[in-house]
Amino acid sequence: MSRADQLHSLNVLRTVLRQRESVPRPLAVAALMHDVGKCRYHLAVWQRTMAVLVKRLIPPLADRLGREEDLRIWRAPFVMSSHHAKWGAEILRACCADEVAVWLVEHHQADISALWDHPQAELLQCLQRADEAC
Repeated sequence: MSRADQLHSLNVLRTVLRQRESVPRPLAVAALMHDVGKCRYHLAVWQRTMAVLVKRLIPPLADRLGREEDLRIWRAPFVMSSHHAKWGAEILRACCADEVAVWLVEHHQADISALWDHPQAELLQCLQRADEAC
């Protein structure tokens, strides 16, 4: 992971630790590793910036550009944004990580309202709040 992503992950963990009296181990692991899927491909600063700007200004375009795993230079940042959660879950599974941590990483960008019935929804909401705050 890039140094910036490492620092972001540490900040997410710190935020999670401040949000809750007791932090289950899978939540702490997910906080540290939620963006590990980004290590699959290196993006230049201009690519990351472009992805953030387009996602904020024209969200449907960012979503469309990120659907397929087409990593041409101009699409890679959108693909990374769309797929890094899935890639991170794959990496954690390969390392035999706890399944709850894997699920949290895989869904950390999902719409929480569609997952309220899941047993880990409360942990996911905590992770998402911390990620958004950092």
